[in-house]
Amino acid sequence: MTNTTKPKVYFVNPYHQDAIKLSQDSPQVDTVVLSTPSGWHADANGILLRSETRITKDDIAQAKSLKVIVKQGVGVDNIDIAAAKDAGVIVCNTPAMNSESVAELTITLALTIARRVVEIDRLLKRGEKLVRSKLLGQSLFEKTIGIIGMGAIGKSVAQKWIGAMNGKVIAYDPFAPEGAWSDIKHQRVTELDALLKDSDVITLHVPLTDGTKGMIGKREFKLVKNNAILLNAARGGIVDEDALLEALETKQIFGAALDAQNVEPPSLEKHKKHLEQDNLILTPHVGASTEENQSNSGKFAVQTILDVLAGKEVPNRVA
Repeated sequence: MTNTTKPKVYFVNPYHQDAIKLSQDSPQVDTVVLSTPSGWHADANGILLRSETRITKDDIAQAKSLKVIVKQGVGVDNIDIAAAKDAGVIVCNTPAMNSESVAELTITLALTIARRVVEIDRLLKRGEKLVRSKLLGQSLFEKTIGIIGMGAIGKSVAQKWIGAMNGKVIAYDPFAPEGAWSDIKHQRVTELDALLKDSDVITLHVPLTDGTKGMIGKREFKLVKNNAILLNAARGGIVDEDALLEALETKQIFGAALDAQNVEPPSLEKHKKHLEQDNLILTPHVGASTEENQSNSGKFAVQTILDVLAGKEVPNRVA
């Protein structure tokens, strides 16, 4: 018979089976795995979620027993933090767990755009005649990458870029401490414009805030090199997608890849004009989606919720 006095933990979104098993094997909690993100409000003491579900002020007001929310991933912009604080609900994330996976995808997207892999694949599958001399890409060897955001993901991208491309790194982050990345050869700039003008690849690794929303827009595209590549594996909304479309259509930039969009996941209905561009790749926020990372970060999220419900302090608390 189930011990109803134990805290109840709900998996609101799909998690790796290793993470679910860790929770189910714990004698500390009762575990409920939902097929849809609903039905947890009445008795949840803790919930585990991902980016695809929003936790609103109304959700928190309805959840009278809720003590802790753990988000698998870094960004917590899908949670009403102010409402959680007001209700005394602890909010945690899984910082740095996704760094290597997101950095891998970032480098993958840069190379895929530079060598026109997706464009060529589409031509081949349509049965069109391929003329190699008309399908020239560009080499990224010894090129300069501009990294916006000097956190764990940005640092991993910098390390991989130097190792794989023997390239230069320009970094911009007004909030990173003095001496950040002291172990990595890079040029740190205090103005975003300087990074935009001098970078061959520009990659975003910042949260979505009032200060970063639309930070790459029409004005910024006019500053970049016409052979530059833009990458966003952070959050939708940081790039003005209308301005990006114009920059792609007018060849202001060589190409772009977005793993994060204003409306996710991307689809023919929502992104028809963008998907018509051969020099744009859209992926459905899969930066963290590797077997290894989902297992490790999922288990970390579960251990966090177990620790919080046991009254322990955790270093990854954000509210």
